[in-house]
Amino acid sequence: MNKSKKISVIIPTYKEPEYLDLCIKSAISGQFNHNQIIVIVDGFYDLNKSVLDKYKDEIDTVVLEENHGLCRATNIGVYNAKHDLILVVNDDNVFPMNWDVDLLSAFRPGSVLSPNQIEQSPSIFNQFHIKDLGKTIDDFDLHTFTQYSTSIKKDEVEEHCGSTLPFMMEKRDFLRLGGWDENYPTNGVVADWDFFLKCNISELMMTRTYNCHFYHFAQIATGTQRREQEIQGHEYSRYKWGSYIKHDPESNLKYID
Repeated sequence: MNKSKKISVIIPTYKEPEYLDLCIKSAISGQFNHNQIIVIVDGFYDLNKSVLDKYKDEIDTVVLEENHGLCRATNIGVYNAKHDLILVVNDDNVFPMNWDVDLLSAFRPGSVLSPNQIEQSPSIFNQFHIKDLGKTIDDFDLHTFTQYSTSIKKDEVEEHCGSTLPFMMEKRDFLRLGGWDENYPTNGVVADWDFFLKCNISELMMTRTYNCHFYHFAQIATGTQRREQEIQGHEYSRYKWGSYIKHDPESNLKYID
């Protein structure tokens, strides 16, 4: 893949302006090329305005006046992508240095590529690198992360092993699959599994690269409300597919019986 090729980065955001600030800052400072960075504000514009104004010359902003949920925000972001490759990222992710060149070197057409993630504690995703570099933004140092993420890079791409955010793919493949299902009742919880299931069924190659590690403040998404949303999301997936979406703990691939 041409390392000078540009990427459209899709960052849906809700009401975490401090994390959004760090996400955008790291995306800009870590890029080699001048990529398109699209921030989709899913309601609460006034809360995020100071951050958006700070980077207004370097990002594209799409403002949804009302909260429509993660799925709708993500789809709208992709519709506004001007490049062939899209990278969907959570607003509580931190980009490593040279993220665009590293992803381009690992990407192949007809695939969905997940960079690996660094998280604070073990999860169901066995491939993630576990290192506590900060459970909150107050504990986090970008320079320390940059040094550490660079030190653990490996020139390795694992096939049949992806299905986690962030993810990069061709825009046309995203649109061909219908994007994220906006009917999920839980603000997008489990909708990512649904989307990766569609990718797998359509025989896109699910891959993971270890030459690029994003940081993820996973603790933000935990709690009782999150668990309740997961239950609701899984029930909707059973209604839609006739079976619960399953997760392969070895590969992270999503499937149904």
